[in-house]
Amino acid sequence: MDKKVVLFISMSLDGFLATKNDDLSWLSVVQKDGEDYGYSDFNDTVDTYVVGRTTYDVVVNLTGGSFPPAEKHDCYVITRGNFKDQNGVTFYNGPIEELISKLKKQGGKNIYCDGGGQIVKLLMEKHLIDEFVISVIPVILGDGKRLFIGETPQMDLVLKSSKQYPSGLVQLHYLRKEKI
Repeated sequence: MDKKVVLFISMSLDGFLATKNDDLSWLSVVQKDGEDYGYSDFNDTVDTYVVGRTTYDVVVNLTGGSFPPAEKHDCYVITRGNFKDQNGVTFYNGPIEELISKLKKQGGKNIYCDGGGQIVKLLMEKHLIDEFVISVIPVILGDGKRLFIGETPQMDLVLKSSKQYPSGLVQLHYLRKEKI
């Protein structure tokens, strides 16, 4: 089985990842004890985590300085700057397609992409996302940071599954058509 890049992410019904000031508190509308919406099972299928610098900074700020994905995965933060690797995180500022090619050649489990919008756009422009697992949260933010920020090539997808949860969250799992 080929190693895949899988976008596993949540968005509001109107397509936002966060508010303009990176507030994620709206995600709490679907928090239920004992329900992780398939996250643990998904996490077992990946060994590498790729994220943008802004998302990395938000997570570090929310956790008081730690970066939990680095405890379980090889982590790559995509950035335009030059930063020293730290706390199990590699900061990468080269061509994204070269990194993904290198990671896929290493074998192992899949690659988990967690955004943000700029990284998703970059990966989509290079046709590097193989699967999209998007949890739609039953809230309309009206404004904020979009998951799909536009100016990407058309991509045909095939629905692998959809699941509705009692909280109102709907999880959609799509495959890129040419990857089937």
